[in-house]
Amino acid sequence: MLIWAVIETFFVTSIIYITGSFESIFIFLYLIVIICSSLFLYYKGGLIIATISSIQYCSLVWLDYSGIVNIFTKSLYLTSVYSANYIVFKIIIVVVACYTIAILSGILALNAKNAKHDLKITQGHLRRVERMSAVNEMLSGITHEIKNPLASLSGSIQLLKEKAKPGSSDYRLMQIVLRETKRLESIVNNFRLFVKPEACDIGIIQLDIIIEEIVELFLNAPEYNDNINVIVKLASNATMEIDLIHFKQIMWNLLINSAQAMKGSGEILIELKKSTNNRIYLNIIDDGCGISEKNIDSVFDPFFTTKDDGTGLGLSIVHKLVDIYQGIIDCESTPGKGTAFTLIFKASREDT
Repeated sequence: MLIWAVIETFFVTSIIYITGSFESIFIFLYLIVIICSSLFLYYKGGLIIATISSIQYCSLVWLDYSGIVNIFTKSLYLTSVYSANYIVFKIIIVVVACYTIAILSGILALNAKNAKHDLKITQGHLRRVERMSAVNEMLSGITHEIKNPLASLSGSIQLLKEKAKPGSSDYRLMQIVLRETKRLESIVNNFRLFVKPEACDIGIIQLDIIIEEIVELFLNAPEYNDNINVIVKLASNATMEIDLIHFKQIMWNLLINSAQAMKGSGEILIELKKSTNNRIYLNIIDDGCGISEKNIDSVFDPFFTTKDDGTGLGLSIVHKLVDIYQGIIDCESTPGKGTAFTLIFKASREDT
């Protein structure tokens, strides 16, 4: 695309040369080429084409001014028609116009790209919310039915264990039952958190400070090892309104998920950005095993897991917690190259 844009600038220069060089009315064609370049190549492409256009125009005018080239539409040199000050003034106007158009069109193209990307993320998030609404009702009933019998079972086994002789087969069997009962209780608690996460203490938190604290805890987690390199790039003074416990749970689940995707070693990038539209972007990117194309649409579904010992509720809970704070989450992955989770939140009023 860049090569074609450069070729087009030479074509425009040829038109300007044929139609009068300094006096040509087709100078605006440079601006059209710059705009088209910015739409596809953004800032970098627009500025490159603006620079090439400016160099070509200045060179053409200088050759005309020096009398080196013979302009088709007139035989007089510029020196006999226009003053040097006027020529310099017009050159400056053209160059400034080229760069101004490059910058403005680059901004518009970049904003359009970001808006399109955010729209795609939002649509995917809303589709998942619709899918989960039916699951919520089912899990709500299951959780209610399991909770009370499970508590009775746990209490009864605990009493029997106290009467059993330590080291006996009955004692060991009861220990196994209690261990599995606690595992079931943990699953039921995850059900409850997924169905109806309660925000107990919503407040304004400074994200860069909290994320650094979570990373420090993560570096001491069993899932972390020294071969995993954690890179942190955080915008300062980004704040949002959220229950601190919920935010820590969101971050923790995503970091553990990234660590488990590593095959012994790898890199995790945590990136926090603030945008001009009152939004906060949090990216957690790893270079682990990635997610296959057939599974990528199901990673947030309840009970979906590719792990032998997983419950399939970790990312579902993350999705639910993000949603209750009117946030958006998206997942992009390439098998063998890694996975990127993008979270978008509204900034707090103090941050606007």
